[in-house]
Amino acid sequence: MKKSIETSLSHIAKYAPFEDVAGASHFPIYNTGTFDLKKQHGEKIYDYTRSDNPTREMLENLFTDVEKGAGCVCTHTGIASVALLFETVLKVNSHILVEADCYGGTFRLLKVFKEKYKITVHFANFLEQENLEDILKNNPIDLVLCESPTNPGLKIIDLEATATLSHKYNALFAVDNSLATFMSQRPLEFGADFSLFSTTKYVSGHGAVVAGAIVAKTKELAQEIHYYANALGRSQNPMDVYLISLGIATLKIRMQEHQKSSIEIAEFLQKQDYITKVTHPALKSHPQYELAKKQMDYIPGVFCADFESLELAEKFIQNTEIFGEKCSFGSPDSRVEIPAKISHASFSKEELEAIGVTSGTVRFSIGLENVQDLIEDIKQAVQ
Repeated sequence: MKKSIETSLSHIAKYAPFEDVAGASHFPIYNTGTFDLKKQHGEKIYDYTRSDNPTREMLENLFTDVEKGAGCVCTHTGIASVALLFETVLKVNSHILVEADCYGGTFRLLKVFKEKYKITVHFANFLEQENLEDILKNNPIDLVLCESPTNPGLKIIDLEATATLSHKYNALFAVDNSLATFMSQRPLEFGADFSLFSTTKYVSGHGAVVAGAIVAKTKELAQEIHYYANALGRSQNPMDVYLISLGIATLKIRMQEHQKSSIEIAEFLQKQDYITKVTHPALKSHPQYELAKKQMDYIPGVFCADFESLELAEKFIQNTEIFGEKCSFGSPDSRVEIPAKISHASFSKEELEAIGVTSGTVRFSIGLENVQDLIEDIKQAVQ
């Protein structure tokens, strides 16, 4: 029987590698470092939790299924999934093509790989497909990487077109799906070779754990990421798997609420004189509005608003009572940040301007509070 994603998320224990003898609704936490080989009789033999763990395998099986992939590795942080991708695909002197509007942690990690492993990094605006093809045609690109929506610029990348272009020039294509999540879009269905995401955010939904995952499209690529995860110690611990499993069943209803409230707040901000621009993919004013509707089932509750000055943006953040000044997104609590100050502090002023972020840009992550309470908090914070 074919099941919807929300049904699968509500029965996560069914993805366990074997049936629990007690029939527990929540599969047990195998919080152990080692396993006794003499006492195992199944097809799968476990020896060391870094290599394989039944609890982690359950979550990996679930992510593989909902992303329609061939295998998955759950990692100990979100950025570890990006690092594992690089460690699996890239070699010394490799070339990588990356959307210029990328997560600050990815940007910093690229600098590390550039310095230590002589990786050549090509940044580009993925909305300009002709320029993208020109780079692919004239450079030995091994890997193409983007987010969609991008963070913090919130551009919507045509994933199918980018996958086709990447494969035309024998490059692998990976999508950081942290912002949209598999509830909204599934990159492998658009032709991507890897879908990776931070489960710290919307997927776990409670903000109490840092974790990540990477799903491969083919068995060969899945075997490679598993090999490198084991060799490099990237695997997630079973206790964090448990924390993620507590929130995962409510992903659909949370995404619906995040979307609804964020649209209402974005529309309110559009009408304020002190706001010069609001960027939200669910608003008709967004340049890729139609593509967003076509490519995603839900628009995440993250958007940006440009205040008329840095001083006003800082005043707003300091005066809010409900909104916390916090990095990350996708939690039940609403939060705001100035990307140039927190999440994208590793970008230069010129690099931020190139992706449309100003000193007065504030990124909002709308949580699950009463939306009118949030609007009233905004009103009082700018008085």
